[in-house]
Amino acid sequence: MSSNTNPLAGTAHLLDELDKKLMVLLRDGRTLIGYLRCVDQFANLVLHKTIERIHVGKEYGDIPRGIFIVRGENVVLLGEIDKDKEENLPLTEVSVDEILDAQRREQDAKIDQQKLLSKALKERGLNLLADLGHDDMF
Repeated sequence: MSSNTNPLAGTAHLLDELDKKLMVLLRDGRTLIGYLRCVDQFANLVLHKTIERIHVGKEYGDIPRGIFIVRGENVVLLGEIDKDKEENLPLTEVSVDEILDAQRREQDAKIDQQKLLSKALKERGLNLLADLGHDDMF
């Protein structure tokens, strides 16, 4: 092993992000915001004071999650939170119950749309492929 080889080469830049407030987008579509406390060679993350942020339209709600361990393979996107922009979000914060209800309505509407599309395609002799889940894409 040469002296120039860094065993953390793929994740070394994450060490610069320690103790910073980060937003992490997961493979399953969830958004986490928390302080990066630890990272390893597999890009596994430990987030502190973590919240799960749910967006629906121009509204959002935050669910407190505390300490959160994220496997590196589940991270799609990661970035530092800009404190100035965070204070001036063009979104309206609502309660957890309200955002979960809005999310449920949004998911129900998507399912209804999918059913209508499937029915219309069947009437034309076509089949709609089953929607691939997040795990099927990788």
